[in-house]
Amino acid sequence: MKAIIEANKYVELTYKVVDQKTRQVLTQVEFPLGYVHGVTEILSPQVMGALEGKSEGDVIEVHIDCNDIYGPRDEALVVIEAIENVPKEYREVGTAILMENDNGQTKSFLVTRVDARTITIDGNNPLCGREVIFKLEIVTVRDATDEEIQHGGKVEAAPDLNNCRAVPV
Repeated sequence: MKAIIEANKYVELTYKVVDQKTRQVLTQVEFPLGYVHGVTEILSPQVMGALEGKSEGDVIEVHIDCNDIYGPRDEALVVIEAIENVPKEYREVGTAILMENDNGQTKSFLVTRVDARTITIDGNNPLCGREVIFKLEIVTVRDATDEEIQHGGKVEAAPDLNNCRAVPV
């Protein structure tokens, strides 16, 4: 009988997030991601709940309205700036910029557009306003060890350095 996902089970899975409207793959995890169910919440509560009761080899899809997680898009968080006012290291699409307001609060912004005259940075989560499908494949389900439960995931052994020799520099 296959083990099912429940509290204190070690689980490994792969997943991809697909935009429901465009069918574009927004992100993908190809190498299994491991965690202890009920101890570590690695994905949204809705996804974690959908995994409950599933077993190794199952493939599931979870539809999520990202407005429920991140709220609606806030156009006040989109800034278009003259390119000469932005340091060169921030002039590439995909660059994350940590900004601080007058109260000392920080927020991460992402460069979303660059042209010859302007740069657009966006403080909204990239999933805001989207409906997505999490496609998950469950690779492993087994009892977690006491150590894995304590740490919330797989505990790797430290490398054996006893037989290493120093290399002269």
